Amino acid sequence: MLEIRDADQARKLVLGATVLGTGGGGNPSRGFKALMDVLESGRIVRILPLEELPEDSMIAVPYFLGSLAPGTRPTKALKVGEPMEKAIRLFEEYIGTEITAFIPAELGGGNTPTALRAAAEAGLPAIDGDLVGRAAPQIHQSTALLHDVPMHPAVIVSGTGNAVIISEYADVDDYEAIARYVSILSGRSVAVIDTPMNLTEAKKVVIRGTLSLSYRLGERIIEAREAGRDPIQAILETLPAWKVFEGVVKKYLWRNEEGFLKGEVYVAGLGEFKGRELKSWIMNEHIMVWLDDEPLVMPPDIFILVKEDGEPVTNMDLKEGIKVVGIAAKAPQVWRCPKGLQLFGPKRFGFSYEYVPVENLVKCALGVRT
Repeated sequence: MLEIRDADQARKLVLGATVLGTGGGGNPSRGFKALMDVLESGRIVRILPLEELPEDSMIAVPYFLGSLAPGTRPTKALKVGEPMEKAIRLFEEYIGTEITAFIPAELGGGNTPTALRAAAEAGLPAIDGDLVGRAAPQIHQSTALLHDVPMHPAVIVSGTGNAVIISEYADVDDYEAIARYVSILSGRSVAVIDTPMNLTEAKKVVIRGTLSLSYRLGERIIEAREAGRDPIQAILETLPAWKVFEGVVKKYLWRNEEGFLKGEVYVAGLGEFKGRELKSWIMNEHIMVWLDDEPLVMPPDIFILVKEDGEPVTNMDLKEGIKVVGIAAKAPQVWRCPKGLQLFGPKRFGFSYEYVPVENLVKCALGVRT
């Protein structure tokens, strides 16, 4: 069991989860504050392996959904101070039973702490795992769909006062559209809780150990900084991953579109990458990456921009002129099956490419051993 009891531990977990948020996954400052709020109230965050839960467990998935675009604001006056608390209460009333554990929908500096805070405030454990293995922009990217576990019933609550209960949905496209539209009406993001699971279903769905990995990753980055070692190398060794670029952000074109932060970032190479250019297409997270116009990372695989001290740069904070290092890593193997690629591969986002694993692309583009 992993327990988060103090600010140092909270910082490690949020740091590692932000790296694995691949530029998205929510606001890490808010995520850290969410953890500190529960710690300062005298509670602790308990993170348990799935196998330690009782057989009669009822598990649910709380998260925030919306655009990460800077400057987004509510369109109306705020009426609900804690939309997630209201969403959980309505959800339990609707399903007619109490939740006994929470699990993050994804990894990220904002959405991972959301589930941990919900668990701690209810005096419940969080599960050491998530349903993506990184951050992802759409509801479609959930392992529940890979294993035909329904994501309904679901509750969506906005700070502006909308509360929507989805008893069933026709398909996940409709569910995504409904949830996204409510977020657009709110002007920012909405609280969502969905995917009620028993333990048998959870054992099919959960990508295990990802919160422990996030904590270990944050811990090793901080240890490397304090010891004067290279924090980038700490990331590469912990994930494991590859350094695939180094340069300066020369152009960042972004827009708030249909409830997403969408855009492209262009990075001009430095050092061994001088004269080369990296481009990433963003949909909240880094999704598709090219090196000199040739694919370097395809979804569902992972691409991260970090500063030289290992601090991840979220796409809401990305700016022209900053120096960054590009890191690539494999997504969890479960996403490489045909159904996984249908939900999370290049064609899901409108690209015509057939999926090529990142280890093959990195080897071809950079000649590095994978």
